[in-house]
Amino acid sequence: MRGYFGIGVEGISKAMNVGGLFRTAHAFGASFVFTVGAVYQRSDGGRSDTSDAPGHVPFYSFPDTSSLLLPQGCDLVGVELLDEAAELPSFRHPRQAAYILGPERGELSGDILERCAYTVKIPTGFCVNVGVAGAILMYDRQINLGRFPARPLTPGGPVEDLPEHVHGDPVLRTRMEAYRDTPPAYSEEE
Repeated sequence: MRGYFGIGVEGISKAMNVGGLFRTAHAFGASFVFTVGAVYQRSDGGRSDTSDAPGHVPFYSFPDTSSLLLPQGCDLVGVELLDEAAELPSFRHPRQAAYILGPERGELSGDILERCAYTVKIPTGFCVNVGVAGAILMYDRQINLGRFPARPLTPGGPVEDLPEHVHGDPVLRTRMEAYRDTPPAYSEEE
């Protein structure tokens, strides 16, 4: 899968929830995990994070929204049950994304929402646990951006093999320059 993602939480206070989310992020191949304004001790989160995600995946702890730093070109995506948020099944994930989930019994802050390039919601009747929400989100990202064979047309039907990837010729600057002076194959008037 091309691109990368990170996942984090804002204002969360239950270390076990953070630990579970980070363990799942590690399993899904997150490039980094983070907290913003959260009360999180790695030793407490380690009770549910049996993979020791912060020992294998970079972990960042930002004291507040203004200190949150993301890689250049990385879109912040808020996960929140808002009327105006895109529903997850219809959302196209950015190749470079950092997802942020809100606290237990609360919502993402206005400051975080202002920084978000996108907001998405999981179409549920009510809020689910932050670890469950994160797992659904990461699974959806993997299905949408990963390379998998198509689903069978009928339940239990045969799954076709994934076609082998075909590599094209390398794109060399000298070849690209030769195409710059070539007129288009169509006319502007068509």
